Amino acid sequence: MSLLAELRPAEGSKHYSKRVGRGRGSGLGQTSGKGNKGQLARTGGKVRRGFEGGQTPLIRRLPKFGFSNVAFANRFEIINISQLEKYEGVVTIEKMIADGLARKARIKILGRGELTKKLKVQGHKFSESAKKAIENLGGTVEVVK
Repeated sequence: MSLLAELRPAEGSKHYSKRVGRGRGSGLGQTSGKGNKGQLARTGGKVRRGFEGGQTPLIRRLPKFGFSNVAFANRFEIINISQLEKYEGVVTIEKMIADGLARKARIKILGRGELTKKLKVQGHKFSESAKKAIENLGGTVEVVK
């Protein structure tokens, strides 16, 4: 049986915060562990990552090369045919966006999963397996530009 007076925090969970500027005997007096003078000894004297004291930073001194296609890449929302199982008849892009299958983006239909219904499906792009699965059931594929 423990008494309230005997309760203690878990070992190692509490420790003292560093109290700087409280006399030389503490080991953190005088300059408070910041050394002598200079930018880092001042209040707010931090520098951002990559800053080199006004000298042109390394990242700007090195030559740039290569090409990134990120800005020009065609991004597609991926939808599998198994996700189209809940629809009847015509599956438009607007229906898929409204139901949360895709955001307002380009849609690519892939052939993963099973489809058991005849559907007319709209999309910006179709994989060969998805096209085959939809058409085997008598459905149609409509590519929207």
